[in-house]
Amino acid sequence: MVHSDLEHPSKVVGVKQVRRALANGTAKRLYLARDADPHLTQALEEQASQQGVETVWANSMRELGRDCGIAVGASAAAELNGPA
Repeated sequence: MVHSDLEHPSKVVGVKQVRRALANGTAKRLYLARDADPHLTQALEEQASQQGVETVWANSMRELGRDCGIAVGASAAAELNGPA
């Protein structure tokens, strides 16, 4: 488990959910997979940077999915400020 903060229930997984959390200002930390589509991750990283949200990179989508407790890979996830 590389990103133990993602064990907490206050998280979202997936590009659409993360984009929504960033737009709503509820994202505390952004997690992106290095092998995900750069077109998707770059936009999320830029949005997070503009909002002062820390970005943490996972080695792979598989690793990020596993850290989030799902059986498939994930391009993006976000730890939230409050309950999901």
